[in-house]
Amino acid sequence: MHFDLVDFFPYQVRLFASRVGDVVAHVYTKEYGLSVSEWRALSILGSADGLSANEVVARSSMDKVNVSRAVQSLRKRNLVKRDIDGADRRKSVLRLTQEGRDIYNKIVPLVIDADKQLTATLSSDEKHQLTVLMQKVQQQAKQILKDQNPT
Repeated sequence: MHFDLVDFFPYQVRLFASRVGDVVAHVYTKEYGLSVSEWRALSILGSADGLSANEVVARSSMDKVNVSRAVQSLRKRNLVKRDIDGADRRKSVLRLTQEGRDIYNKIVPLVIDADKQLTATLSSDEKHQLTVLMQKVQQQAKQILKDQNPT
């Protein structure tokens, strides 16, 4: 049986994600020394302040260990703080510090610009079609995993 990795869809997706991710990562790694996990956590907290670590996990596509490490690192750098939830004192919430907010506000326009550069050769219809196709494949993958692991 002949198999060519270059033509294998999952491999193509991995290369695509890696190259696109590298372009965006350059923005927050070069100037701010953030890892991918740190940037994801920072960006989630920047757009939805006052989340639990579990809520960051749910929104990030990262597992609990990666979120925990990212949050711990961001706390050491004084970019994120942990507070007690006013409604439920057993729950802690994560928020950006002022320094974290300042960095977030500096990085966001840069990653938006990187996004525009990455898609500059696509028409608006092509961008929309690409998004729809990626969502369809993600939904199919989700269904396959659900079928493989029925609860």
